Amino acid sequence: MMSARGRHDDPSTWLADFDSAGFVCLQTVAAAAALDELAEAVAAVEDRAAAGRAGRRNLLRECELVREIACSPAVRQVVEAVLGPRARCVRALWFDKTPSANWRVTWHQDLMVAVDERHDVPGCGAWSVKQGVPHVQPPASVLQTMVTLRLHVDDCDADNGPLRVLPGSHRAGIADATQLAALREAIEPVNCCLGAGGAVLMRPLLVHSSGAAVRPRQRRVLHLEFAAGRLPAPLTWYDWV
Repeated sequence: MMSARGRHDDPSTWLADFDSAGFVCLQTVAAAAALDELAEAVAAVEDRAAAGRAGRRNLLRECELVREIACSPAVRQVVEAVLGPRARCVRALWFDKTPSANWRVTWHQDLMVAVDERHDVPGCGAWSVKQGVPHVQPPASVLQTMVTLRLHVDDCDADNGPLRVLPGSHRAGIADATQLAALREAIEPVNCCLGAGGAVLMRPLLVHSSGAAVRPRQRRVLHLEFAAGRLPAPLTWYDWV
């Protein structure tokens, strides 16, 4: 399996490859001091979650520092290179893989978005509720105009359960189980290996997975989803930062 490592953050050096592959690994999106502060801020949110409040989801509402990072110049430069200046962050999640929580994730696409309230709209379905927030699968035309930025808070190499992607698979649209299997057979996976402060920028429809760590250690990721457009009316994003 190949590994993709971080590249310079100047969009002129990676934008064409991103359009083709559906992802790019960037070296330095956040400084070490900011990462330490972020980890402390999210830990405080998780402490409140133990008392019944949302924690690892809904972080744009729960954590001011997450909002600041989503709007920071370094993040905005990367996101706007793809989506333009109208892009806004619409969801923030926190992943914390540890030796005691060393999970694996099978090959999939990110198909669900968080909305303010449920409205039955043609082309939208698979409704669910996660931590009190309605989630829906919108049409592919919406997902194709979104990007996700996964900011690494810790170093992650090939032994630490990195994100694995199938380059170019985002161009297949929404894939069913048979199509996912065919893409997996046809495309060589790539590991996204990055140091702390680096980030993976990817399309939601890019087929991806994550294996359990061979040498488990903490691997924290702030997952930020961005969109430049509106949802089919009357649906609205749960967050728009």
